Amino acid sequence: MGLKQVKVFTTDLTLGMYVSRLDKPWTQTSFPLQGFFIKSANDIKELSFHCKYVYIDTEKGREPINVDRKHAEASPGQSKRVAKDAVSIANQAIDVRRISIVHDEYAEVTPLKKEVIQARQMHKHVTDAVEKVYEQVSAGGSPNLAGTQKAATEMVDSVLRNPDAFTWLSRIRDRDEHTWGHSVRSSVWAVLFGRHIGLKREELQILATGLLLKDVGKIKIPASVLVVGKRNPAQEKLYRTFVDHSVNILRSIPELDRRVIKVVASHCERLDGSGFPNQLVGDKIPLLAKIAGLVTVYDEISNPRGTRQTLSPSKAIGWLYKVRNRLFQEQLVVEFIQAIGVYPTGTVVELSTGDVGVVVEQNFARRLRPVVAIVRNALGETLEKMKILDMSSDAELKLSRGESPITIKADIEPGTIDIDIAAIRDSYINTGGFNLKKLFGFGA
Repeated sequence: MGLKQVKVFTTDLTLGMYVSRLDKPWTQTSFPLQGFFIKSANDIKELSFHCKYVYIDTEKGREPINVDRKHAEASPGQSKRVAKDAVSIANQAIDVRRISIVHDEYAEVTPLKKEVIQARQMHKHVTDAVEKVYEQVSAGGSPNLAGTQKAATEMVDSVLRNPDAFTWLSRIRDRDEHTWGHSVRSSVWAVLFGRHIGLKREELQILATGLLLKDVGKIKIPASVLVVGKRNPAQEKLYRTFVDHSVNILRSIPELDRRVIKVVASHCERLDGSGFPNQLVGDKIPLLAKIAGLVTVYDEISNPRGTRQTLSPSKAIGWLYKVRNRLFQEQLVVEFIQAIGVYPTGTVVELSTGDVGVVVEQNFARRLRPVVAIVRNALGETLEKMKILDMSSDAELKLSRGESPITIKADIEPGTIDIDIAAIRDSYINTGGFNLKKLFGFGA
């Protein structure tokens, strides 16, 4: 059996090697999650800045000239722990088919500032259409889905042109939002994810429509059960009937694609059979429903209803990674993290300089180096005008000079800092800057 992972000190790295593990968490560096090829001298320089040694996958990339076999698979002092973790994950893993991924299916990206103009109006169309469906069901009528399906198609087209535009709009929670706000956000995450893995346009439209309609059955559930932080067994049993209610409502609409109903029917199923309503296991869950379940849970824990605790994006992603191979297929979890990044657009972050800013745009090739609007300095003082930092360009420039690039130290828990993200979004998109002190009520 050939070696797969070999420990290599950063001083011995060469072009063409595939870095599969670091000597520290990926989130503490500027590199993409889950591995990358060394393509330039700057890659080696930046690895040397962050790490003393790394692990390379010799099946994917170039081998070192002299392989030290005692360092294969695990580093000294960690081998027992790594082996134990590997066995634990293997014992939990469910046998599933590997999903075919096409990352460059939609390579072209329309500039954010151009696409967001259309996306803003489309976002209103989507929200209004879903709200109207809920109103029709609440009144006891049969919902007219023409508006919802048209809005779903518009949303898919927009996300295909630029994933950031709709993500920006969905990151901002309206004060008067109800259940449909979660459905709209989940639909956006799903289309963004589906775009990343190369789903066909028709599949994206089915996925988007299913997520917009997935919770329509909650109209039949008492509000007290929906918003409670922790349900007792009786409440949980009643809550879980919303899926059947949703399916029954949608089945009464002859023109609705049956594949949409399959997404709705199975989006609460989980890989290990712990979901509901049918306790489906592994590939018994359709692919689109697997995706729907993953993005639904991500939005629920990062935008919870009622008084439940909100997790920062990195913690929400960390939780998903912990339950991979148990609740969700590992391949999908890893790809989802790659799709949205550890710091999605709209995340408030603290930089290594101590400055505080908001992620305003992604660098799709370098997810840990987004574009950040800096709004407060290291002393906690609000800036007169926000500063735009493209962390990818900044890193290239500083590494070429032998300097240390700016990194993201951490994302900040939602609600712990008073920053008007919507205003920063609008200013970045429309003007590129504004007087922050006046916006936040400081000074004249």
